[in-house]
Amino acid sequence: MQLPQAFIDRTCNLIGEKEFDLFMNALQEEPPISVRVNDKVEYVPSAEKVSWCDLGYYLPERPLFTADPLFHAGVYYVQEASSMFLSQAVKQFFPDASTVLDLCAAPGGKSTLLSQTLSRDSLLVCNEIIRSRAYILAENIIKWGNPNVVVSNNEPKDFDKLPDFFDAIVIDAPCSGEGMFRKDAGAIQEWSLRNVQLCAERQREILESVWDALKTDGILVYSTCTYNREENEENVRWICDELGAELLKLDLNGNPDITVSDFGYRFYPHKTKGEGFFLSVMRKTAEVERKLKLKNDSKKSNKPTIKPELKSLKLKDAEKWEIVSDDNKITAYDKKHLSDFTVLVKQLQCLHSGILLGEMKGNDFIPAPSIALSKMLDRNSVVEADVDYETAIAFLKKESIQLPNVERGHVLITYKAQALGWVKNVGNRCNNLYPSEWRIRMNL
Repeated sequence: MQLPQAFIDRTCNLIGEKEFDLFMNALQEEPPISVRVNDKVEYVPSAEKVSWCDLGYYLPERPLFTADPLFHAGVYYVQEASSMFLSQAVKQFFPDASTVLDLCAAPGGKSTLLSQTLSRDSLLVCNEIIRSRAYILAENIIKWGNPNVVVSNNEPKDFDKLPDFFDAIVIDAPCSGEGMFRKDAGAIQEWSLRNVQLCAERQREILESVWDALKTDGILVYSTCTYNREENEENVRWICDELGAELLKLDLNGNPDITVSDFGYRFYPHKTKGEGFFLSVMRKTAEVERKLKLKNDSKKSNKPTIKPELKSLKLKDAEKWEIVSDDNKITAYDKKHLSDFTVLVKQLQCLHSGILLGEMKGNDFIPAPSIALSKMLDRNSVVEADVDYETAIAFLKKESIQLPNVERGHVLITYKAQALGWVKNVGNRCNNLYPSEWRIRMNL
């Protein structure tokens, strides 16, 4: 691995010559493979646990995740272990936050972690500025199955329209990527002192753009996957001094290999089993001068006409949900957050919100992937077909499958009892309703 000399000199100065030798040796090793298991299943890999995340595990080797139907079912998420440390910040400082923003969210690792670690009554907004990545984010959020989530495709400045709205904001800031050098050779080629400075400046612009959206006394989690002080400690100091915040200390819960710095927590590959990572937690002390005025104009439920075979489709805790019909799309929203959902859908470019139940096409109701994969679907209310591996892969490739011994109509396809999506069984074949953009394209 050929690293830029400027990076070598700066990092050696940061951690010292003795540690730098250990650091360089670690960069020559294969990076660990880690996953985080969805709490919707009792699925525990026979593997080593990630000590700072309850449902995180290291795998002994990297399998072909694309070939595993359980991966597509959202049973687990492939996530770098160091970044799972976010769960400690959530648990210690905002487990019951009502509204939370994950600003730079794609492809979804931290968002799925947040939706899993926060209270079931929390509302999470996951945002991604790049449209193509935002669709990937929405796919991963839908597969994770939690209902109180919005996926948006907005610039940071757009959140200025939501002053005093969020109890917590997580910003995993775009950075120079020094912590990913052993995973991504491209990051080495793109590194330069100028890029470090540009990243630090861009990070401050992002922070200023969303600062008013965070409530006074709200929690900010700031993180990067880089090592330099400009993008880490110096930016945290700037947040505290210029924007108005106080630094909070995390209990490391018996993880002495995590490095405590003056303004946060650092992960080095020669000390912790994971990639380079920095995280800091702050409480906002500045007052928010502007307030968001909410109008009581929530859409009232329109009772859609659903074909007889799907009248039994039910949600768990049925009284909890408001059913809204808009442009033939039928969505369920948690009544506790209905006004919040309404505001967010109006103010942001939303790609996904709540639980999309399906769409009316004429007199026909087409169930959506969102309800198939939702933790809130009452599975007793639908027809299921648990299929073998070959059929599951064919379904995930969006190929036609046959279910000769299953009744006709819309059927929920499952693999090892985990939902994958819908087909419409017409007897001699099934119309595969798996989203084209999600399908497996690899030859398996």
